Amino acid sequence: MSADLDHLPPLRESLADHGLLAKKSFGQHFLLDLNVTRKIARLSGPFEGRTVIEVGPGPGGLTRALVESDASKVIAVEKDARFLPLLNELAEASGGKLVVVEADALKVDEQTLLTEHAGGAEGHLVSNLPYNVGTPLLLKWLTGPWRPHGMGLMFQKEVADRVAAEPGSDAYGRLAVISQAVCTARVVMDLPARAFTPPPKVASAVVRLDPLPSRPPEAELKALERVTAAAFGQRRKMLRSSLKQLGGAALCEKAGVDADARAEVIPVEGFLRLARATLS
Repeated sequence: MSADLDHLPPLRESLADHGLLAKKSFGQHFLLDLNVTRKIARLSGPFEGRTVIEVGPGPGGLTRALVESDASKVIAVEKDARFLPLLNELAEASGGKLVVVEADALKVDEQTLLTEHAGGAEGHLVSNLPYNVGTPLLLKWLTGPWRPHGMGLMFQKEVADRVAAEPGSDAYGRLAVISQAVCTARVVMDLPARAFTPPPKVASAVVRLDPLPSRPPEAELKALERVTAAAFGQRRKMLRSSLKQLGGAALCEKAGVDADARAEVIPVEGFLRLARATLS
């Protein structure tokens, strides 16, 4: 750990000095306990000298833990300008390891960030995701052109369970299928509401996502999004009905999937076969 980081004031003190409060409109809930944020960083790594992109660092609780980690560089992407002075203080104390970028994570190009600030190196994603944009950001990282080396992401517990759900469970749906078509996904840490300032109304959990050795091509992923939207949009119906607009029973037969089954029991590979069948 850098000696300069050692001399930074506690996060609660820094927040008070800057007069900062979490904004409900941004879905912000701060993690200020460094023991908790260090555990999240550890469960998301090892980073082995690669760059970490952190989205929505807020006051920098998780950022401090990432700067202490084995990452070579940390790029913090923050939309809320109120936190920039606080984050810039941390960047100054990091000895050049932390770069702070004011941007909207939904619009930012991660590969450009890595090229500009880390020589185009591979990057991990670690984030205490703002509740109101967690799912759109995950879908961007799963299906977009940039491929993270790995992700450690905190969501509301309900969303985390949906990402890591298995076929046949109540939580299994579109998010699980798309996530697990690209990555392995597992919940590695649960956090009660009291771990946050201010406490949210729900518990949270950290999901670790590691890319599978091979990834479906872009056209197949787009088709998978269409198939899962249709199938889980009417999840209580048989696939012959819910997928009627895409070919119904004929599509299922082509893909070798039971047309009388409901979406919730079809494994990820079955949905990938359905997606491929829409393209051929």
